Amino acid sequence: MQLLANVPKINFMSKSKPALMISGVILLICLISIIFRGLNLGIDFTGGTLIEVGYEQSADLTRVRSALDESGFSDAVVQHFGTSKDVLVRIAARDDISAAQLSSKLLAILSTTSDTQVEMRRVEFVGPQIGDELIEKGGMAMLIALLCILVYVWIRFEKRFSVGSIAALVHDVIFTLGIFSLFQLEFDLTVLAALLAVIGYSLNDTIVVFDRVRENFRIIRKATPVEVVNASINQTLSRTIMTSLTTLLVLIALFAFGGELIHGFATALIVGVVVGTYSSIYIATSATLLLGVTKQDLMPVEKEGAEIESEPLM
Repeated sequence: MQLLANVPKINFMSKSKPALMISGVILLICLISIIFRGLNLGIDFTGGTLIEVGYEQSADLTRVRSALDESGFSDAVVQHFGTSKDVLVRIAARDDISAAQLSSKLLAILSTTSDTQVEMRRVEFVGPQIGDELIEKGGMAMLIALLCILVYVWIRFEKRFSVGSIAALVHDVIFTLGIFSLFQLEFDLTVLAALLAVIGYSLNDTIVVFDRVRENFRIIRKATPVEVVNASINQTLSRTIMTSLTTLLVLIALFAFGGELIHGFATALIVGVVVGTYSSIYIATSATLLLGVTKQDLMPVEKEGAEIESEPLM
């Protein structure tokens, strides 16, 4: 099979060893940060109180933060919710004051930040036990997703491909978690949902490459596994770039104009899309080659006596 003239002929696999070394160093840094610095968990996991208030005019968040800081709530997270007149305040769980007393106290403090009336919209309380349960179930959901992906790719392709795909997904998840740990970005349920979305996006990109690799193994008969992988990546490169760019444009717009409430969600997806595109090219395919995949592994198994059955009857 001859490659089309307009298909690039980039030798991706010639850079696979340096790419794997760089990825290994970055993942080591991410793991060290996750282990020793941990994640900046939001109140979804740690427990706390969320209060939404409405102002008659645009709220000055700097003034709101200063008032809360002076009143002993320096750890409060303050942000707009929807419009500039709506403010969301999140405070970690406290043992010295009940949720009802806390909401009343906060409303009194926030009332001093405006010359007009401040309206309480809603109050939500998340206990530490619920937070622990969310961590456990969220981690279990991610493990189950990875296990299902392992089985799916094993059945559809071959066991070496399944290991390669899982290696790429674990790489993407650790890298994204490492970014949140290194920069101490808030990790809440929306970020966890983004991580699961990253797994799906990265897997989709990897499956496209693997599908072309399997096809080329059966068509390009005289090529080595490295040459087949290079050809497959080049053939799917335009699709990969267009998909990644269009997705990133949406996510960047979401990050810029979606408000502070979904910054973590958009950040996780932006990092995940970039890293997922990279891992589909270098991590998944490199791991598969290192495991020694060959043409024979992907050729359909011929049934015994098939040649005799195919011969015409006299």
